[in-house]
Amino acid sequence: MNDKEIIQKWTRGLSKEQLAKIYKREYNQGIKIIRSTIRNRHAGRFITEYEALSKVEQVIYKYVKGEKR
Repeated sequence: MNDKEIIQKWTRGLSKEQLAKIYKREYNQGIKIIRSTIRNRHAGRFITEYEALSKVEQVIYKYVKGEKR
């Protein structure tokens, strides 16, 4: 999920916590796909919900800060 999708879902009414759960799930699924090959079995790192919430909050903060200018 990119920044634009996060902002769209947030403006539709999803909370930061719900967005963090969605972001975490999609990110970790991508890591599972990367790790499925033998060569990359130790590549990448799974993120926690706290880290996902941090990412979502940063994106929303940038959006709100830029919108008020």
